[in-house]
Amino acid sequence: MQIVTLLLIFAINITYVAINTLRVILVIKRYRVLASVLSTVEVLIYLVGLNIVLQDITNIVNLIVYCIGWGSGIYVGSRIEQLLALGYSSFQIITSSSASPLLDELRRRGFAVTSWMADGRDGPRLMMYALVRRKREAELKRTVEEIEPKAFIVSYDPGSIGNGYHIANGSKLL
Repeated sequence: MQIVTLLLIFAINITYVAINTLRVILVIKRYRVLASVLSTVEVLIYLVGLNIVLQDITNIVNLIVYCIGWGSGIYVGSRIEQLLALGYSSFQIITSSSASPLLDELRRRGFAVTSWMADGRDGPRLMMYALVRRKREAELKRTVEEIEPKAFIVSYDPGSIGNGYHIANGSKLL
């Protein structure tokens, strides 16, 4: 019976903390309604798990399994968020020269890119700014590496986005 209790504590805590991690990320990404719904489920799971552990607070094995479940839940929640890839990332890309085919190729592949010329230490550079759905981050990075392997790339997680159009599907960003 003790092994079943330990497995239950572990599973409940992984589930609770994974949902908690997702909820926090959803709030940050401004998915407030979904975060609110998840929080209702989260607190129910939390109370069930905590009740099991508190029934025998002197059982150190229960406490250890609870803690291991907590840490595992953080990992599981962050992996789920990574797979969901909610929201957008913005990229600043600086090519090694002003004559790069990268801009045209990125646009051909449906990325929304704004570009301008800049002066670098060794001469003119093409600078680009791209707003990308997180699900397409890897594709953008691969494209840059294929065409302009020496390009300097910086990515940001935009806090909020307003106005503008996303070229890939012609839909308004917000």
